[in-house]
Formats: sequence, C-alpha cells, structure tokens
Amino acid sequence: MGRDYYAELEINRNATDADIKKSYRRLALKYHPHTNNKPGAYEIFNQLAEAYDVLSDPRKKAIYDKFEEEGLKGGVPPECGENGAWTSGYIYHGNPNKIFRQFFGGDNPFADFITKTGNEVDIGFGGLRGRGVKTQDPPIERDLHLPLEDLFYGCTKKIKISRRVMNEDGHTSSIKEKILTIVIRPGWNEGTRIIFPKEGDQGLNSIPADIVFIVKQKSHPRFTRQHNDLVFITQISLEKALTGFAVDVETLDGRLLNIPVNDIVHPKYRKVVSGEGMPLSQDPTQRGDLIIHFETLFPQKLSADKKRLINKALGL
Repeated sequence: MGRDYYAELEINRNATDADIKKSYRRLALKYHPHTNNKPGAYEIFNQLAEAYDVLSDPRKKAIYDKFEEEGLKGGVPPECGENGAWTSGYIYHGNPNKIFRQFFGGDNPFADFITKTGNEVDIGFGGLRGRGVKTQDPPIERDLHLPLEDLFYGCTKKIKISRRVMNEDGHTSSIKEKILTIVIRPGWNEGTRIIFPKEGDQGLNSIPADIVFIVKQKSHPRFTRQHNDLVFITQISLEKALTGFAVDVETLDGRLLNIPVNDIVHPKYRKVVSGEGMPLSQDPTQRGDLIIHFETLFPQKLSADKKRLINKALGL
C-alpha cells in the first residue's frame, strides 16, 4: 500500500487548498530541524515536504487522487493521460528545505520564528502552535552624499530601491521597485537621519526593516563647514597683513562680498562676518556666520636696504 499524503498532513481528502497550506505550515514548523532534534523529526519534515509538493499542485493531486502513489510515480497509461500520451512519473527532488523556503518566501524563513540565546532556542509567545512573535529586521542604513549647496538651499531627491514584497497569495514574494522621495531641508547637518519606516524586504512572519539614509556632506572647493558657520581661508602678503586690504568672497548663493580688513592680521586673527553662514535647520531665516582665516605669506629673503626700512618703520 502506498503513502497517504493526506494522513501525513493530518487532513482529509476533502481538504481545500487553504487547508493544505495551513496544515503544512503548522507541521513544517513543528518538525523543522532547527527546533526539533528528536530522532525521526527530519524524516517527518521531509515527508511533509513531499506531501505538500504533491497536494498543492492541482495536476499532481488529481493523478494521486485517482491512481494513488503508484500511478503518480509510475506514470499514467495512455487511455488515462492527457491527449492519449503516457504521463511521466513524479520524482520528488528530496530537498525539504527548498519546499520550506518557497512556502515561506525567504532564504531563511525560520529565522523569523526563533531567536537563539547561547545554546537555547526561544520560540516566542505561543510556541510552535502559533505564528511566533514578529520581530522587526534591523535598519538598513545608507549614506546620502550631498553637496554643500543642496544643504544650503534645500532640495528634493528621489531614490529608486528594489525590495521584496509579499504576493497576494500571502505565501510567495517577488522583487519590486519603489521610488523614495527625500525632502532635504535647508541647514541640515551631516549625520541627519532620514527614516522610511518598514520599507525593507517583506517576509511572512517578520516586520520589514526601516530604511535609513544618513546625510554625508561632500567636500567644497571654497568653504569648510563648522556647524552653522562657514570657514573661508585666503592667503595674503605680509604687506597686506600689516597695512590693511579687502578680501573678495563668493557666497554659496552667488553674491560677491567685498570685506575690508583694517586690523593687523596676526597669526590668530580671524574676520567674522555675521549672518553669512549656513541657514539654521530650526529656522532657515536665521543664518550662522562666515569666518575668514588668513595665511600670511612671508618673503623668502630681504635685501639689506629693505631690512633697514622695515626696522625704521617698525622701530619704537
């Protein structure tokens, strides 16, 4: 007498497709080798996979219902087959984990049901009879590199992602693309996190991960940012450092500032121009400062006459 796939799945021959799926889900979790290491558990797990492989396929199920295991695996004679042809026999591939992964829609679907602490296995509330406590996958973090101008003005970025989503049958999944829209606010600092809740891969028994973009500021040819301030470095001659001058600075919004410097520029000197820095993220109408640092270029050598003139000019 051949195998009774219905009995192995603990259902009767009038079971619907939903009944078959429900029973396989319950029994596969019960006898999965990750949580059941009793002798014979894997053999039962393997038998369940074969039974589900047959009964979940309408053609295989129809042949099995009429000709039992012998007809299913040996093939159906011409007068019973399609178009008068002898049907090829069913061969089970022998990989229960393949059936399990296909059913639950993931490479490691059982990880959604268990957590390990040391050598112990925690099934979660409800044990194997329930669906387990859903846990959320860890956040997926990606750097978002932005030029300083985008952080000055603000902008909108659209990013295309590919994610796994569950199909309408509730058991299988597929890869689909989605556009995420990020609105960059003026004055955002490096390290700002933009979170898209639960936009990661979907799984049957897990909560999708949050997708997190982290602002990273690209280097700028003219300015260095310090919080809400902008730092500008320029080189000047020793003569200008001692006698005064004006420095031109092109701002991020395209204006040309002509800033007079009438002080003596000593090594620790800096010129602060209020309100010409970055917008404040809390209030973009307010801005930080522009801070100008100077690198004084000294002459490599002086003639005797120039030394005398300098001594005379600087003599106290």
